[in-house]
Amino acid sequence: MKTLLIPKPALFSFDECLWFLNRNYDDCLHHIAPGSLSKAINIKGENIAFTLQADSAHLLLHLTHGGHDPALQQELIQYIIEWFDLERDIAPFYTLLRKNRTLGYMAKDFDGFRLIGIHDLYEALCWSIIGQQINLNFAYTLKRRLVEQYGERLMVNGQALYVFPQPGVLQHARVADLRPLQFSERKAEYLLLVSQLFATGALSKQQVQQCASYEEQVALLTAIRGIGVWTANYALMKTLKQLQAIPYGDVGLLNALLNHGLIKDKKDSAGIEKLFLRFKGWESYLVFYLWRSLASGK
Repeated sequence: MKTLLIPKPALFSFDECLWFLNRNYDDCLHHIAPGSLSKAINIKGENIAFTLQADSAHLLLHLTHGGHDPALQQELIQYIIEWFDLERDIAPFYTLLRKNRTLGYMAKDFDGFRLIGIHDLYEALCWSIIGQQINLNFAYTLKRRLVEQYGERLMVNGQALYVFPQPGVLQHARVADLRPLQFSERKAEYLLLVSQLFATGALSKQQVQQCASYEEQVALLTAIRGIGVWTANYALMKTLKQLQAIPYGDVGLLNALLNHGLIKDKKDSAGIEKLFLRFKGWESYLVFYLWRSLASGK
């Protein structure tokens, strides 16, 4: 088993990131054990499985299946760097947090927490569509059913690791195929449409990246049936790491804002805008930390 070393930046906590990826939800796309994370992904047509651990200075990337090509290893390292947002200096965000009387505690309590992404835009959009207007527990159940039905499975040391379905697989599914998995007709239609767009090349991560502005990215995505402002912003935050992307209307975000007394009620758009203006350029990080606060009792 080959091990690759990825230097850890300042203000990074592997334990905080593991907590977020776990949270007691039934996620089928990774397996978490104390101090470690196992996952399988597809890079350029090859399925690769790995386990991540950490020491005082590095993330330890253990290759457990595939990935023998040095070029693929470098792509995998870059995948990890993007996934955990390791190249970003988040010290300016911490400066803004400490200046805020209500939220200043986060810099200490959530020290080293990073904006954890979803590398593949197709997967991010599918996950966003799955999660529309249902609770997280049921969303994870639907994702597991979809992945186990259409994704690829790797058995590594007796453990099943799944790779998210490729759009070329799902584009051939029918609404009737997803209904027994408990997808609503509308949700199934949206998933299949997005799958067809990615499979045919009508939509891609590169296409969205090449938009001239964040506003154009939102406009491009929301022009697609089934993708509203919340879905577009969630995907842009998670995949393109657009720090100004705010998933407006997100129930968890609104609850966190209410818990901190930062808004009067869930329709207090003026209060929301006032807060995020104070964190201009770090809006998505603030969203992530507010989500994190939901488990802290604050």
